[in-house]
Amino acid sequence: MEFTHLDTRGRAYMVDVTAKQPTVRSATAVGFVACSDEVVTALRDGTVPKGDVLAVARVAGIAAAKRVPELLPLAHTIGVHGCSVELDIVDHGVAISATVKTADRTGVEMEALTAVTVAALAVVDMIKGVDRSAEIVSAKIVAKSGGRSGDWVRPD
Repeated sequence: MEFTHLDTRGRAYMVDVTAKQPTVRSATAVGFVACSDEVVTALRDGTVPKGDVLAVARVAGIAAAKRVPELLPLAHTIGVHGCSVELDIVDHGVAISATVKTADRTGVEMEALTAVTVAALAVVDMIKGVDRSAEIVSAKIVAKSGGRSGDWVRPD
C-alpha cells in the first residue's frame, strides 16, 4: 500500500496539488447530538437559557469549514465557495447536516466533517448547563462528488 502523505523516508508532507486542474466538488457530512427529553423540549420551545442554539451552531459550523487548514496540518487551503449547515430537532437530540462546495484542486470532505463536528460542539456548549450528559454520537461523510475519484454515496 502506498501512503500519499509520506515521503520516501516515511516523513509526513503536504501533497503538491499545483498541477491539478480545479474542478467543482462537494461533500456532505452528517452528525448527531444526543440529549435529554428536557433539552429537546426546550429546543422546540426556544427556552434554552443561552439563546438560539441552532443559529449559533449553524454559524459555528460555517465558520469552521473555512478554518480546516488551521486545524489539520496536511490539509490544503482551498476556496470554500458554499457551505450550508442544517440542524433539525428530532426525538432524543439534534441531527446535523453540512454540505460544502468548491471549485478547487482537492476535495472538501474534511471541511464538511469539520462543519458538522463544530456545529455539534456548539450545540453541546449551548445546552450543557441544562444537560451535562449531552453527547456527540456520530459524524460521518455520506456523499462526495467531483475530483479524480468521482462521486461516492455512503451505502446505508
